[in-house]
Amino acid sequence: MKKVISLILCVLMLGSCFAFADTIEGSRTVIGADLDAGEVASVYKEFGISQGDVKELTVTNAEEREYLKGLVDESLIGTKSISCVYIEALSEGKGLDVTVKNITWCTPDMYMNAMVTAGITDANVKIVAPFNVSGTAALTGIYKAYEDITGKKLDNDAKLVGTQELTVTAELADEIGSADSTAIVNQLKLILDQTKDMTDDQLREEIKKIAAEYDVSLTDSQIDSLVSLCRSMEKLDTAALKEKVEQVQKYLKDIVSKQGEIKQFLSNVADTVTEFVNKVVDFIRGIFG
Repeated sequence: MKKVISLILCVLMLGSCFAFADTIEGSRTVIGADLDAGEVASVYKEFGISQGDVKELTVTNAEEREYLKGLVDESLIGTKSISCVYIEALSEGKGLDVTVKNITWCTPDMYMNAMVTAGITDANVKIVAPFNVSGTAALTGIYKAYEDITGKKLDNDAKLVGTQELTVTAELADEIGSADSTAIVNQLKLILDQTKDMTDDQLREEIKKIAAEYDVSLTDSQIDSLVSLCRSMEKLDTAALKEKVEQVQKYLKDIVSKQGEIKQFLSNVADTVTEFVNKVVDFIRGIFG
């Protein structure tokens, strides 16, 4: 059984290695400017690469504040740049994969959705800190790295809205959970062509209806935050944003489906090996009584 599982894992690891080799030239790290040498080393260990393997950028607290000021509490921004990012830009259609380590406030789904809003739809991202931090500033590093890799500037309005989305979703998640929070925001993204023609009061009622689908009751303050976010997203290319959201949702469904297939395969292997072992045991018992 162990040999079979080891073989499967080796195949999966080899596939990952080939993918890594294909994208290494399109990779960057972004290191918080306030980390010491030991902390930087620990971050690279989590990234799974050595310092110098890819081009390294630095992000400062001042750069983080450019996007975060006025959106989140000062205590969450802090005065130092800590969170770090490793990003591989992937070819179109590969989708997004986001993992976090020592990030306490923002979940992978939140980053993923904010990246889509900002115009990033195909990338492998690792967000790491040497100790627990909120993670609000990591999005700034993602923007910076992606622009450096592609040589193209992301739309500044889209970046600002992406940051607003991350903070609103995270604040909402504190009360209703990250799954429902991201789902509600994504539902709004899909109907922006309709919300454009709604008054604020009509939009509030629509938000209540969407929340009710998830058995969630929102406060007036939470609804106001979602109205503000919705109005900000309406200023973007809503048709393109809707398409990106649908692409990511399809990608996530595919991942879940593949994970299910792998689990079923491993289960079948385990059942086969167990059956074989039981037959061997029965055979030996038959010989020796």
